[in-house]
Parts: sequence; C-alpha cells; structure tokens
Amino acid sequence: MSKDDNVWRDFFDAHAPDYMDNVFTKNTVAEVDFIIKELKLESGMSVLDVGCGTGRHSALLAKRGCRVTGLDLSSGMLQEAKKAAKRAGVEVEWIQADASDFNLERQFDASICVCEGAFGLLGSGDDPAQHDLAILRNIHRALRPGGRFLLTALNGFRLVRMYGNDDVGSGRLDPIHLVERYEYDLETAGDKRSFRVAERGFAPSELLLMFQAAGFRVDHIGGGTAGQWGRRPLDLDEMEVMVIAAK
Repeated sequence: MSKDDNVWRDFFDAHAPDYMDNVFTKNTVAEVDFIIKELKLESGMSVLDVGCGTGRHSALLAKRGCRVTGLDLSSGMLQEAKKAAKRAGVEVEWIQADASDFNLERQFDASICVCEGAFGLLGSGDDPAQHDLAILRNIHRALRPGGRFLLTALNGFRLVRMYGNDDVGSGRLDPIHLVERYEYDLETAGDKRSFRVAERGFAPSELLLMFQAAGFRVDHIGGGTAGQWGRRPLDLDEMEVMVIAAK
C-alpha cells in the first residue's frame, strides 16, 4: 500500500478490537499445526509472519518454540497482538511496517502471509501488477536459502464466477487485474464507519508466475480457505488459494 493511502491501515485500526469475532479466526490451532508440518518447523527456528494482524498465528507459533517476528501495517492490530502474546506467555517481536516496503536486513527460517493480512490489499495509489510482487520479493529477501513460505490469497476464479458484465461496467470488478472494489461498513462500539476498499484476486497460474519471478520454487498450489487447510485441489468457488514454496 502506498504511504499516502492508508485506508486498510485505518480499517484494521478500527476493526482490531473485534477482529477475533470473525468466523475465519476459529481454526487457528489447526492452522498452526499445518504450518509447522508444511514449513518443517522445529523449536528455535525463526518465523516471519507478514500481515500478522492480531497475532493469532504468531503467538501460537511462539508457544510451540519458534522465534517469531510479526509485521503489520496497523498499530491497532499490533496492540491486540501484544495482548495475545501476553496471554500466551510468550515473547514475539512486533514491527509496524508496510509489507510491500520493508527490509529487515536479516533472514528467517520460514515465513507466512495468510488470511489477507497484507497480500492483495490495495490502496488507491497502488499498481495492481506490482504491489503484491513487491511483497513476495520482500519475503524472499527475508528468507535464508531453503527457507519455506506459506501464503493464502483471494481466489480470482470465485470473483469471476460471482460477478457479471454489469459489475465490470459499474467499476465493482476490474477484470484485467481481478480487483474488487466495494464499500465496507464497519461498526465498532456504536461508531459506524464506511471504508472504500480494493482487494485483488489471483488465478493459480498467475501466482505460480509471480512466485517464480520473485525467486521462489513452488511446491504446491491448491485450496486454502480458512478452516479448510490441507494439500488439496482448489474449489473454483472457495475464498482462498494456498501456495507453499521455498527459496
């Protein structure tokens, strides 16, 4: 997201206190088990959680013995993440930064970027063709050679099957970049706000090319909707695609 456009930062700052009420947050333990298995994590290994949000994965990974760094654009989400780590009795390094523009100048054993914490979230000034490739390149740079990476991204096939030509004409869907634009109404503590947001979907073949352009070796692409993680084929109508790769 461009530095002068912080709609997603503002949205997540406002949504942070209620974020864990979302139904897709309820399978975190199973997701962390899957992450540990697929990324071949062992106690003491370092993990970078990009778009860490409220720290639900970071805190549990730290509980399992990993040395975790959580990175997020939203100070509100990071405040909730610090509370999650305190409740879990673990130490996690928290960094406020833009996933498309960071360089930690050290390398990690593994990384995750899941549940639309960063990937595919566009500001009005962002280039849809470059924003998420920049995230992949930043993560690739942050991994040691052989480091493994797990990402979930919005399923572009679902967007195409949801919308029609009228939606293209109205600007709701950009069919070239598979970008969906809409108003997100949010109510927090009686305060109602509306956010004009843009999210990008991806075809698996596009993700494969993007990962290769960033320097990754892709091991698996398939379905990745929260609550249904596993090495399995992609359902055309499901919410998310999963990619498992290595540097």
